[in-house]
Amino acid sequence: MKINNLKELKAFSAKSTNALDNQKKKVLVCAGTGCVAGGSIEIYNRIRELIDAHELLVDLELDYEKEGIGVKKSGCHGFCEMGPLVRIEPENYLYLRVQFEDCVEIVERTLIHNEPVERLMYSAENRIYKAQEDIPFYHKQTRMVLKNCGSINAESFAEYVAKGGYEALSKVLFEMKPDEVCQSIIESNLRGRGGGGYPAGRKWAQVLRQDSEVKYVVCNGDEGDPGAFMDRSIMEGDPHGVIEGMLIAGYATKSTAGYIYVRAEYPLAVERLRIAIEDARKHGLLGKNILNSGFSFDININKGAGAFVCGEGSALTASIEGERGMPRVKPPRTVEKGLWQKPTVLNNVETFANVPLIIKNGSSWFKGIGPENSPGTKAFAITGNVNNTGLIEVPMGTTLREVIFDIGGGIKNGKKFKAVQIGGPSGGCLTEEHLDLPLDFDSLKKVGAMIGSGGLVVMDEDTCMVEVARFFMNFTQNESCGKCVPCREGTKRMLEILEKIVEGKGTVEDLDLLEELADTISSTALCGLGKSAASPVSSTLKYFRKEYVEHVVDKKCVTHTCKALGSIVIEKEKCKGCSKCARLCPVQAIVGKVKEPYTINPDKCIKCGACIEACAFKAIKEA
Repeated sequence: MKINNLKELKAFSAKSTNALDNQKKKVLVCAGTGCVAGGSIEIYNRIRELIDAHELLVDLELDYEKEGIGVKKSGCHGFCEMGPLVRIEPENYLYLRVQFEDCVEIVERTLIHNEPVERLMYSAENRIYKAQEDIPFYHKQTRMVLKNCGSINAESFAEYVAKGGYEALSKVLFEMKPDEVCQSIIESNLRGRGGGGYPAGRKWAQVLRQDSEVKYVVCNGDEGDPGAFMDRSIMEGDPHGVIEGMLIAGYATKSTAGYIYVRAEYPLAVERLRIAIEDARKHGLLGKNILNSGFSFDININKGAGAFVCGEGSALTASIEGERGMPRVKPPRTVEKGLWQKPTVLNNVETFANVPLIIKNGSSWFKGIGPENSPGTKAFAITGNVNNTGLIEVPMGTTLREVIFDIGGGIKNGKKFKAVQIGGPSGGCLTEEHLDLPLDFDSLKKVGAMIGSGGLVVMDEDTCMVEVARFFMNFTQNESCGKCVPCREGTKRMLEILEKIVEGKGTVEDLDLLEELADTISSTALCGLGKSAASPVSSTLKYFRKEYVEHVVDKKCVTHTCKALGSIVIEKEKCKGCSKCARLCPVQAIVGKVKEPYTINPDKCIKCGACIEACAFKAIKEA
């Protein structure tokens, strides 16, 4: 059904809201990528089948009058460590690590007899947390951009509208002029969530001022940082929120076409966006003369091949145009000559998802969350050596300590916190001294780090920081587009030096050369990605120089990560002389007599570790 005007949109919203209210219970099965990999679609289908057998199943788009139970494929609930996840409303029960075999009990006990299945709930310190909001992982979060992820059917246009969707678009179309929309975003001080933190409203105003009949709005959904999945989860769980934000940007800048650039490795995000775009077109929210307002705008999806450099604006627009994704010299900037040399608004997924919230609630409301210079919230993907991995959203200014220890539940296996890599390969490593540092654009910049797209990789005491630097430099070097010499050749030289160090062949002079190369690359590389390519090395050299010195002077890796710098020894007092290790050694490096302690010839040992695994007496260890 096409919605032709504002009156029809309000009527559709009222009808959809009433249908949603008729769903006296709602079952939200996480259908984000992580839970889907764990079997959540089979769980979704099974629960629908069981409820349908009781003749209680209702679908929002089909059963506008019938009361019953709604079962939905939602976006990511965030608590990825505990998936597959199932949320039951209105009780807000959250069931964790749900298996196919649990579906019968969930339906019979919770949905039919209103009883919680406590064994599937989060528990800690002899307490069972029944409501999702009470679980420590969620308690300190402020879910604004992620509010719909995990709480609505990710593939339902009607449900998005019932939850207030497209109200912000209606407001700008019929109550605001383009320059007023730009001013509202400027006053909110919304800063781009893609990493640079450039004020979004200022960018929009620059595009609005351009004298061009053709302008574009581009959404950057490339998200290539290792360990980052914020934008993917938003696209999967709330695609209409992204579309509405792009529509508002299109109206504010007098643009008529939009493009969402998504990496092809995100098939579920692409599919959800495709469904959302088709539904928006079908209902008249995309296309010609939207809601009879005179404003026309449409959106296309472009799938990228996974090149990290295409996260950079000019490389991304080149890729959409069918060219090789490579950055270009600036100026002119994207706001002047972007896609097909036309003025272009380019923001990332999370930035656009914030826009409808700002328009609906006002700039002052948004500025009241977080610090004045970095207001609002930020979504982070927290991964690594932390108990609660997953997707979180907190107010800007929240400290690392709160994120890692309160929300993340601390370090796995009781280990000691060592560092956190923030901002992906372009970011830097922060240490224990930074745990009380507020997470906002300006505070991180002062210590040589950046929020980036929002990836947080937590590392414990057993992590070798030299190897961390080598890993990220290997990634950056592989992903370099090769256009400029500093990035193409400089990162290659830095990687060679780091590989030399972890192989036990490094020298003190190599550390000075690493610093010199890092300074040169950051000063002379063509694009922002190249300028920040050396950040992981610079930050680890700054905060963990002792480890580098141990590698090059003592030829030792205290974490035993760098195998070439380690040695394997047999503790004589523990060795029983069983000879099992000698029999399993592939290079005959272990010698001795039965019932007497064995020894390892370090010149022959290849450090494969087979002997360590084989020893039943724990007599063999890395030293």
